[in-house]
Amino acid sequence: MPAPTGFSYAQRGEDVVISHHGKVDTTLRGSRAAEFLAAETGDAQELMARLTGNYRRGNERQARAHPRN
Repeated sequence: MPAPTGFSYAQRGEDVVISHHGKVDTTLRGSRAAEFLAAETGDAQELMARLTGNYRRGNERQARAHPRN
């Protein structure tokens, strides 16, 4: 599975706005924003994908073969 790409973030005061391909995806406020800014270790793209819920879960191939599809 390829790594997530296209995420960026901007800090606006105490809030953190996460965008995906230029469109605002989510806004983190309070303690979640502070945790995000403190967790700059590792892959930031992966972290932003997980926080927004915009990532592949690994079951897309199985879902394509479902009789309903």
